[in-house]
Amino acid sequence: MQILSFPQEATPFEVRVQVREIQEQAWPSPPGSVAPPEAPAHDPALQPLSMLLVDEGTVLAALDILTKEIVHAGGCFAAGGLSTVVTRREARGHGYGRRLVTAAREAMAARQLDLGLFTCDRPLQAFYESAGWRVLPGAVLIGGTPQAPFPSDQPGFDKVTMADFFSLKSRKAQASLRNSRIELYPGEIDKLW
Repeated sequence: MQILSFPQEATPFEVRVQVREIQEQAWPSPPGSVAPPEAPAHDPALQPLSMLLVDEGTVLAALDILTKEIVHAGGCFAAGGLSTVVTRREARGHGYGRRLVTAAREAMAARQLDLGLFTCDRPLQAFYESAGWRVLPGAVLIGGTPQAPFPSDQPGFDKVTMADFFSLKSRKAQASLRNSRIELYPGEIDKLW
């Protein structure tokens, strides 16, 4: 079993096919609207990095790390977030997702990002905490664009914001990030990463 990483555009086709199949298990597309494996899943401006847990050629779990600079409380931070975290249905319950999410957190720190920041459904909070992430109390991520904001606290959402602070600069800014609205603005494709 190994963890592989590829920039979105360099992910081998046969791997992309497996990842799309797993994503369809978790989030089925409406009939007739399944995106082809070669279609980019994320905005290239977010420098998508795919991480995969693979066993003998079979993708067991997959996720993408998206990155961008954000400005908050007068500071500029290199931020990364998790997106499309998924485990193959028949492989769930064996800790594969946790192993991959933990490796992603370590990869973000190794890439010298200032902080990791993303939202998850409230029932998944304990899963992410078990992989080393922490709740950022009261924080709301504002996704979408400045012209069409997509906040994580909109009606019908039950999200929590997870974070980790990799740099001294981000650790000093923790207090300003708690109980705040953080302008992420990843764009129209990845409204909330």
